[in-house]
Amino acid sequence: MDEHGNQQSNPFNDQRPSSGTIVRIRLENFMCHSNLEIEFGDWVNFITGQNGSGKSAILTALCVAFGCRARGTQRAATLKDFIKTGCSHALVHVELKNQGEDAFKPEIYGDTLTIERRISDSTSLTVLKDHQGRKISSRREDLRELVEHYNIDVENPCVIMSQDKSREFLHSGNDKDKFKFFYKATLLQQVDDLLQSIGTKLKSANAFMDEMEKTIKPIEKEISELLEKIKNMEHVEEITQQVLHLKNKLAWSWVYDVDRQLMEQNEKIVKLRERVPTCQNKIDRKLGEVESLRVSLTEKKAQVACLIDESTAMKRELECLRQSMKKAAREKIALEEEYHHKCNNIQKIKDRVRRLERQIGDINEMTIRSTQVEQSEIEEKLKQLMLEVEKAESLLSSLKEEENMIIEKASAGGKEKEHIEHMIRDHEKKQRNINAHINDLKKHQTNKVTAFGGDRVINLLRAIERHHRRFKMPPIGPIGAHVTLVNGNRWASAVEQALGNLLNAFIVNDHKDLVTLRDCGKEANYNNLKIIIYDFSRPRLTIPRHMIPQTEHPTILSVLHSENTTVLNVLVDVSGVERRVLAENYEVGKTIAFERRLSHLNDVFTIDGYRMFSRGPVQTTLPPCSRRPTRLCASFDDQIKDLEIEASKEQSEIQECRGQKREAEMNLEGLESTMRRLKKQHTQLEKDLTRKELEMQDLKNSVASETKTSPTSSVNELHLDIMKFQEEIEEKESLLEKLQDSLKEAEIKANELKASYEKLYELAKGEIEALEKAEDELKEKEEELQSAETEKNHYEDIMKDKVLPEIKQAEAKYEELKTKRQESNEKASIICPESEIRALGPWDGATPLQLSAQINKINHRLKRENEKYSESIDDLRIMHEEKEQKIGKKRKTYKSFREKLKVCKDAVDSRWNKLQRNKDLLKPQLTWQFNSHLGKKGISGNIRVSYEDKTLSIEVKMPQDATNSAVRDTRGLSGGERSFSTLCFALALHNMTEAPIRAMDEFDVFMDAVSRKISLDTLVDFALEQGSQWMFITPHDISMVKSHEKIKKQQMAAPRS
Repeated sequence: MDEHGNQQSNPFNDQRPSSGTIVRIRLENFMCHSNLEIEFGDWVNFITGQNGSGKSAILTALCVAFGCRARGTQRAATLKDFIKTGCSHALVHVELKNQGEDAFKPEIYGDTLTIERRISDSTSLTVLKDHQGRKISSRREDLRELVEHYNIDVENPCVIMSQDKSREFLHSGNDKDKFKFFYKATLLQQVDDLLQSIGTKLKSANAFMDEMEKTIKPIEKEISELLEKIKNMEHVEEITQQVLHLKNKLAWSWVYDVDRQLMEQNEKIVKLRERVPTCQNKIDRKLGEVESLRVSLTEKKAQVACLIDESTAMKRELECLRQSMKKAAREKIALEEEYHHKCNNIQKIKDRVRRLERQIGDINEMTIRSTQVEQSEIEEKLKQLMLEVEKAESLLSSLKEEENMIIEKASAGGKEKEHIEHMIRDHEKKQRNINAHINDLKKHQTNKVTAFGGDRVINLLRAIERHHRRFKMPPIGPIGAHVTLVNGNRWASAVEQALGNLLNAFIVNDHKDLVTLRDCGKEANYNNLKIIIYDFSRPRLTIPRHMIPQTEHPTILSVLHSENTTVLNVLVDVSGVERRVLAENYEVGKTIAFERRLSHLNDVFTIDGYRMFSRGPVQTTLPPCSRRPTRLCASFDDQIKDLEIEASKEQSEIQECRGQKREAEMNLEGLESTMRRLKKQHTQLEKDLTRKELEMQDLKNSVASETKTSPTSSVNELHLDIMKFQEEIEEKESLLEKLQDSLKEAEIKANELKASYEKLYELAKGEIEALEKAEDELKEKEEELQSAETEKNHYEDIMKDKVLPEIKQAEAKYEELKTKRQESNEKASIICPESEIRALGPWDGATPLQLSAQINKINHRLKRENEKYSESIDDLRIMHEEKEQKIGKKRKTYKSFREKLKVCKDAVDSRWNKLQRNKDLLKPQLTWQFNSHLGKKGISGNIRVSYEDKTLSIEVKMPQDATNSAVRDTRGLSGGERSFSTLCFALALHNMTEAPIRAMDEFDVFMDAVSRKISLDTLVDFALEQGSQWMFITPHDISMVKSHEKIKKQQMAAPRS
């Protein structure tokens, strides 16, 4: 219908619902009805009547007919409560159309299907009849199939909405009640409950299976015990057979041991015989050397004798010249001394003349001032000068002492500064070493292989990869990259100190691979590569207990782990790691190495770096090295942290030392400035002291001159002395001129003799050097001759006393071994033929002692195993087969059940996932349908569904609301608005469900006339458009409902009073 009431064209209007709709319903003795029959239209049906007229009983009868339980109708506790009071039974008769494509088994039921349910006090029976009224089935499963086929879920409020459900859902403002309505209407509730029920049953089934599987555990335990016994018994049989083989091998091992000794003895004889020509060649060669040296020695002696004669004459001539030169030099020195002596005498006389002249001047001066007052002033001045001189000397002495103290302090400060600089250099060197070590560790942390050769080993491994086809077997290495420590990093330093550069080595299978690996090393610039040849096919070495040190302390072999057997074999064969013991500290290592005297002990290595060993009576202890061995550590993080802490400590020490150095330099600068000041004061004092002493001496001279005789006589005497001294000076100067001429002649003579000596010495120097060289060569020849004779005698003694007797002794022993071999072969052939031993495989090199010890050990073990079991192995096998047959069928059954339960669990999980997806899809669909119904009145809204909180809230926005704010609760709307929005919500749910019939009871209660009119028009329009068969039950007047050919109205009779 459009806004003007005209009927719109609708494709559903031309299609009548034909399958699943109710034709009529007949009630007998049901609730308030004795006998009621109502026919329904195919489209919209209105049933009205007063309260108590039995309208709701019609819906209850429909629910009962379609299999609903009494409690599900919310009208009674049991079905017998529906029987009318005073009656013994009740009947509900419902006829359904069964036509069209959706008909239910039309070949059986025809075009009409009847459901008839009879209820008595004790029983309830449901019967399905065909179109002719014939009974087809009375099974509840067939009724359930029918209901599921037509999707008539009477407990779904969108199919049958009873009074209680209408009040609960449509007229409630509670979000949780709306959610329940939505959850039931969309059948999500039904699916959820069903999946939870299935999950519970699956858990119960799994628990039951666990219990059932536990029942066979004891038998399985018995079977495992029997298998263990059978395995042990089979092992006992193998051991018995092994003992037999070992006894046969023991018999022939004596033969093979003698063969080995014969081979060794033969090789020894060959080697000894090879020594004879070698030794004889050495004797002959040394004899030739002796002869040639003797001839050369004779020639050299003659040459030396000639050189000695020539050099002797030259030496005598040199000696004569040297003596003449020394004599001329002495004469020259004597003349020079005499010349200097006379010059000094002349100078002294001249000095005395000048003093006399000065004294004459002083005397003349003193004659001018000779009063008594002047004399006293001079004396007073002399005393004052003496006091000043003493004071200056005292001050000068104290300055010298202070200067000495400052010098000592400066010397001590300089030494302290040098010490601090030395400490700074040491700390900087340590810091550089630590930083370099940290960088190495970080590089090792990135790639552990670099710890065993650096970048060179990376280049080598790349070269090996490039040339891998040239190797018969790929090389193994470096060895350090293939081993790890068992107990963390505790023994890392000791193990690395013991193995050393062996960790950098590579292992190859044969010599050809060694040559190839060396070429790869040259290509990678890895020249000093250590390579070990070892057979890769050799199995893991077994070391007997008695061949290792008997101590509670670990050996290096016990703390190393490697996945590669060849690596461990190389460590044993090359380094002897099974005989190297590890100790906690120096004291423990000393006890193990020197005090216990352990057999098969090679070395002891301690964690703190000491190495201890004894060779005979000599005990050796090597101190720890400064290098930090860390390459075998599993993790470098802790070491890097420790080293960084140590580097920071060294940096703080450097800073502290630099501060001390700056302080010492400041102290030295202060001392130097003090020293300069003191020197300046000292110099000034010395000058003042000298000046005062001269002044005092002058005063003393003036006083002394005044005390002498009269000045005139003294001056005359002094003039006479001056004249005498001048005459003496003239005489000595004439002698000095003669002496100077003699000195020049002596110097010329000495220079001539020196030139002659040097010329002759140059001529003799070559001859003397030739003589010395010849004498040295002669001495060398004599030593070579003596050494050659000693070696010749040595080789002759070896040939006589060692080589020939050893050959005779070895040949005698060889003959003895041949006899012993013949006897051992005869004895072994009696025990078993040699072919049986060869059939067992190649000989493993076991000695008779090893085989005997192995046989004894196996015999003891065999005895212990035989004492454990009393049953035979056949009896044990029979018991095992019986028990296996006993539980085999149960195992298969339980396994099959488990597989089926898993399939069910997977199916349930898949359906849970689909349910979650459907939940998410239904929320937008519901809002869309809700808005489509609201939009007919110009209203918009939204529905929010929360599956977690189990709430459903409705938001409505009215067209007249200018604020654009939504009313979140429908209770905030007017009565008509709330009723219409709730009705739109219900219709949206109806759009999302499918059913051939729908019924609503008392849907319009609590509505005013206007709201009822709007709601009825909306419902009728929706029902006509939707196409299902609708039933509306109401106690109110429906005259306002428009008339239509598809609308059927029925009035119930008034209830009897």
